[in-house]
Amino acid sequence: MEWRGRRGSDNVTDARGRRMSGGGGGLGGAGINMLLQMVLRTFGLKGVLVLGVIGVVGWQLGLINPATLLGGAPTSQQVKYTPTAAEQELFQFVAVVLADTEDVWNSEFGRFGQAYREPELIIYRDRINTGGCGLGDSRMGPFYCPADQRIYIDLRFYDELARIFQAPGDFAQAYVIAHEVGHHIQNLLGFDKQVNAKRGTREENQWIVRLELQADFLAGVWAHHNQRYLERGDIEEAMQAANQIGDDAIQMRAQGRIDPHAFTHGTSEQRMRWFEKGLQSGRIEDGDTYSIPYNQL
Repeated sequence: MEWRGRRGSDNVTDARGRRMSGGGGGLGGAGINMLLQMVLRTFGLKGVLVLGVIGVVGWQLGLINPATLLGGAPTSQQVKYTPTAAEQELFQFVAVVLADTEDVWNSEFGRFGQAYREPELIIYRDRINTGGCGLGDSRMGPFYCPADQRIYIDLRFYDELARIFQAPGDFAQAYVIAHEVGHHIQNLLGFDKQVNAKRGTREENQWIVRLELQADFLAGVWAHHNQRYLERGDIEEAMQAANQIGDDAIQMRAQGRIDPHAFTHGTSEQRMRWFEKGLQSGRIEDGDTYSIPYNQL
């Protein structure tokens, strides 16, 4: 992906110098570590990743409060943080990708006569207090908080993406950001409210999957309008990432079996197909994952 020397977004905040401390009650840091170690011994590293996915979904739906689990609301203090040259280059890359999403979605919303409200992207390390979703933890991976319309990412996730999920490459990294921006689009257009209305019903997981697949579609729409910056192999990198983080692939690696009732993001095939559909279409209106029968997604 051609990104060097291009505009970076002004909506990126560097919070890597913020450090969280304090908090009482709940499981606490030691309790969380014990839980993670138990899962690691039983299911391996992939089990920890599955636990993280479950935690993110439960947290975004308001079912889990990380601050409670970790022992109340910790305090934040600013410390001096000096990134490595490689990490700072990745920071600049993320800013360029976010700027690309701003260009695309400002244009697409303008096509409907609407103004696009650009999200803020917070780059942090370890833990952070969000503006409306409680405590964010890097073990959850990148996430979007609809309450404050911000995206949060610890850049070390990209090392995991390459090392654990076998999905290296800058466009695989860009796909992750575009997917989270997709959740912001859903928030602005009210799709997340449809899913929240299904909370507590038997179909709750199915509607969460619909939401995630639409976010993959929207990432594909972004890629469609950004093709002038793509290089050979970029799309394959994004497809590899989508393939490696499908629910069936993660479950098989973690526990050696697949449980469709526990899906929260869709299968590898579904995630790749909806990204490809967005890539070919380039139109928001072609990404309706809600009216299609679930078994035909």
